[in-house]
Amino acid sequence: MTPERFEHLADAYGADLRRWPAAEQVAARALLASRNARALAAVAQAGHLDALLDSHRIAAADPAFARRIVASAPSASFWRSHWNWWSRLGWVGVGVAGIAAGMLVASLSLPLGSGAEALPSIFDQNDADIVFTLNAEDSEQ
Repeated sequence: MTPERFEHLADAYGADLRRWPAAEQVAARALLASRNARALAAVAQAGHLDALLDSHRIAAADPAFARRIVASAPSASFWRSHWNWWSRLGWVGVGVAGIAAGMLVASLSLPLGSGAEALPSIFDQNDADIVFTLNAEDSEQ
């Protein structure tokens, strides 16, 4: 491990080597054991920053301030206040989907035309022999 790498890791993870990545800890301890001046300075600086961060305390919030925040919050959300309207709109959507599905089934079950070139319906089983016979005649030629 180079002293530059040690400084970078000390800036990122602090002075406590137990917080460093496990793959870097052994090399960092070896560099500290060699009494490298840059490594010792980096760990001292990181230790000072760790102590400052650990000493910082956040003041408790004022209960009156918390009550004002709760009192100023809206009583109901847009979705909750318009739930009845959205519910009815959902039923309309279900009805439209049902109509579309019914139209699709009806269009698939009706024949396309009345002429000789009309294709049979997918639900029509009576024309299966005719279709097979037409295909058989085509394959013989």
